[in-house]
Amino acid sequence: QVQLVESGGGSVQSGGSLRLSCAASGATYSVNCMAWFRQAPGKERDWVASIYTAGSSTYYADSVRGRLTISRDATKNILYLQMISLKPEDTATYYCAASGRPRWAGCRDPTVFGYWGQGTQVTVSS
Repeated sequence: QVQLVESGGGSVQSGGSLRLSCAASGATYSVNCMAWFRQAPGKERDWVASIYTAGSSTYYADSVRGRLTISRDATKNILYLQMISLKPEDTATYYCAASGRPRWAGCRDPTVFGYWGQGTQVTVSS
């Protein structure tokens, strides 16, 4: 089992910045990729960014590329999402997720991820 706890959410004005953190514990050795998702009220949960634990390859949704950066501190088992130039449409609950599936399963489809955090709210006002 892997436990994930997000933190760092808050309220900022448009153009502002935030850094989200996701502390992982438990069987972290089994994790092959981690990702951030977000869900706005009344909408589906959308994939934001992913990172593989081996090699640290990163991938981004088109809507966030260049503004959001996913990274990971392997020594501390913490996943980060650095967010700059935030827009009101970035307002959502942000979730981190972890997958122990092999690389061929991908690192984007929510069904691949067996572990989820409780979410942290990000609100961007105009």
